[in-house]
Amino acid sequence: MEKLQAFLQRKGIAPSWKHYCIDAMSAMAQGLFASLLIGTILKTLGQQTGVEFLVTLGAYAQAMSGPAMACAIGWALNAPPLVLFSLLTVGYSANDLGGAGGPLAVLILAILAAEAGKAVSKETKVDILVTPLVTIFSGVGLSLLIAAPIGAAASALGSVIMWATEQAPLLMGIVVSVVVGIALTLPISSAAICAALGLTGLAGGAAVAGCCAQMVGFAVLSYPENGVSGLVSQGLGTSMLQMGNILRHPRVWLPAILTSAITGPLATCVFHLTMDGAPVSAGMGTCGLVGPIGVYTGWVADVAAGTMPAITAWHWAGLVLICFVLPAVLTWAFGLLFRRAGWLKAGELKLD
Repeated sequence: MEKLQAFLQRKGIAPSWKHYCIDAMSAMAQGLFASLLIGTILKTLGQQTGVEFLVTLGAYAQAMSGPAMACAIGWALNAPPLVLFSLLTVGYSANDLGGAGGPLAVLILAILAAEAGKAVSKETKVDILVTPLVTIFSGVGLSLLIAAPIGAAASALGSVIMWATEQAPLLMGIVVSVVVGIALTLPISSAAICAALGLTGLAGGAAVAGCCAQMVGFAVLSYPENGVSGLVSQGLGTSMLQMGNILRHPRVWLPAILTSAITGPLATCVFHLTMDGAPVSAGMGTCGLVGPIGVYTGWVADVAAGTMPAITAWHWAGLVLICFVLPAVLTWAFGLLFRRAGWLKAGELKLD
């Protein structure tokens, strides 16, 4: 056992929740952003402007989502070069065979293949043959066996959530908005979760609402302590910056959570806000305005498909209110009440 532990340590193989469910998942979300998401944005822009080059560029970027995710996961796990490059094939196979739930298949299988490749890396004199062979054989081999079931399971769970949101938009609007919003601020990837589950439709809209409530909410709530720089870094960056303060004073999280519990059902029941763009957008919030852009690209696709007559002023009003206005106003109001009650004190939201 001691020899095995020494071997794993030498190889940098350290199975843990942090490595696999935080580091790898967060990196996977970045890989998705750099391929599927940016490709969707470019393709939509090209379709709206009539620039065919942008459409082609976007299509190529979208096609590389599997390899991009796997490569990002390998990077997060400190995979050696030959392992990292071999993961491109693994990512393509896992994403292709995983279908709608491909991102979850890529996450699981890229981790397994990366660790297998790391285990044999530089252990033989023919490393240039052995390492890619083991990485690709294990990753693609497992993809052929279990990528489809993994993808089907993830897709089924996502479908259940979306179906439940359609059936009970008030309750599920609250649940999805709060849970995904909390995941956004935690050091895990809400974007990867939404992508893995293929979360779109009303459930995707609720997820967008929850994420925007956290980001815009914390940006406005902490403005007295952090000023304009904090407004931008949290409102367009990430509310995860507040995790240190949340751990020290958990109650500071309540205004944003309460806001998400309101904007979520408003999105599902009043504005019927759907997110039919790339599922990863549902978990991005206002980070780079990806959430609102994802909603818009979904509208464009729906209009093109004939499932939505046109983009109306009501659609735009709902988007602006749910993503920007209500998170700012409601969180500020809750924060005012908390400050007067002594539950939120000066300096508790100060960013280091």
